[in-house]
Amino acid sequence: MYLLDHVSISVANLSQCVDFYDAIMRNLECEKIYATESSLGYGVRCAAGEELHSCLAVYQSDNANVDDARHWCFKAKSQNAVIEFYNAGIAAGGKCNGKPGLRQNYHDNYFGAFLYDPFGNRVEAVYHGL
Repeated sequence: MYLLDHVSISVANLSQCVDFYDAIMRNLECEKIYATESSLGYGVRCAAGEELHSCLAVYQSDNANVDDARHWCFKAKSQNAVIEFYNAGIAAGGKCNGKPGLRQNYHDNYFGAFLYDPFGNRVEAVYHGL
């Protein structure tokens, strides 16, 4: 069972975050599905009778809120994909919140990397494989 159908992130200035989200989503092989003046979308939207897809929306909001207690974690297909996620995010204006590596406090094979987007939202990529 997949827990999330879609999630939304808010930022105070969308134009400051476009390159960042384009870069990290591209490195996770996640397609951009829409872009408007006030929003971005990545992934695949579910259709009737289909439950396996999910998407991320990034919205510009005057009430955008950043809180370190929350973050969004994306599944990666390999440890290398986690490293590429991190490098792409840093190159596109993100800031380090935890370099790629094992996080054995979660489990023995938890390989993750943490970033702040240009607005300060915490995002992560993780690979749970061997």
